[in-house]
Amino acid sequence: MKHILFGGDGFVGRHLAKKLLADGETVIVADIAKDNQKAFYPGATHCHCDVTDPASVRAVPIAADDMVYNLSAKMLSPIQVKAKRHDFFYPVNYHGTVNIIEAMDKAGAKNLVHFTTDMIYGHTVTYPMTEEHPVAPLGEYGQSKLDTEVLAAEWRKKGMNISLFRPRLIIGPGRLGILEKLFKLVDRNLPVPMIGSGKNPYQFISVFDCAEAAYLAWKAGVPNEAYNLGSLNPPPVRKLLGDLIRHADSKSILVPTPGWAVKRTLDFLDLLNMPLMDPEQYLIADEECVLDVTKGREQLGWVPQYNDGDMLIAAYSEYRAKLSGKPVSSAASIQPAE
Repeated sequence: MKHILFGGDGFVGRHLAKKLLADGETVIVADIAKDNQKAFYPGATHCHCDVTDPASVRAVPIAADDMVYNLSAKMLSPIQVKAKRHDFFYPVNYHGTVNIIEAMDKAGAKNLVHFTTDMIYGHTVTYPMTEEHPVAPLGEYGQSKLDTEVLAAEWRKKGMNISLFRPRLIIGPGRLGILEKLFKLVDRNLPVPMIGSGKNPYQFISVFDCAEAAYLAWKAGVPNEAYNLGSLNPPPVRKLLGDLIRHADSKSILVPTPGWAVKRTLDFLDLLNMPLMDPEQYLIADEECVLDVTKGREQLGWVPQYNDGDMLIAAYSEYRAKLSGKPVSSAASIQPAE
């Protein structure tokens, strides 16, 4: 049996590849990039693959008893103007998934771990959000991922085993994304505006915990289930950002704002093709968007090991290290929660 990681050179994939190799497994990383092979998966076979090209996906040597993971995705960063969002997200997120599943079907492979997103839920209806929460994406990114869950349901009926993971904002060494804007404000001692009062919690999920979840899904026999991925006991935004400012010894202050007014302003800028954030980010920024991760613990034995405050400070430390030209340790920059 082999482990085929589509998008395996990416953020979650490279950590999963490293974990599987340490377990003595045979790993094939199928990706356009191979930037992280030397550091993370030197013992794996790299197969150049563009998931948007059906022929490229079919060229990956999938066998009937292989374990397949789809970690390829276009994310919310960099921010896209409204008119370009569909064409930005769908070729990889949806059609890439179609190509992978069809290639699996042709090879007789039945087992797939596939990452979607908590953005399929949209606005918070119930708190905390279980996997049964209503789905109503607020944009093309979330919709492209939800459409892959519909696709998965169809293929499950045909005999495939597909475990779905819905992570919150994934954080860890090697990815800053929208956090870089926050860190620049803190570094320059500028006010840090919050959308709303900052009393609502904000939940991350560690890239290490995501890799562990995918690994445990394989070990559990690839259940035909969806699982939320998020940290435990996320703190309020005000505490999360306040602790960061104190850690950075910054003179920045937190500025609460009327959430509705900020959202309308951001809506207007989005309409003018001058987005500062994606609507899927700011429209829920002052809501209690906390994922309930009980199901993953009960069915997979998965328990997140990293807390939000430590993850944010580790990301800031990485940002500072890059500014100073210092190397960043990918493994040691975040420690598990006590």
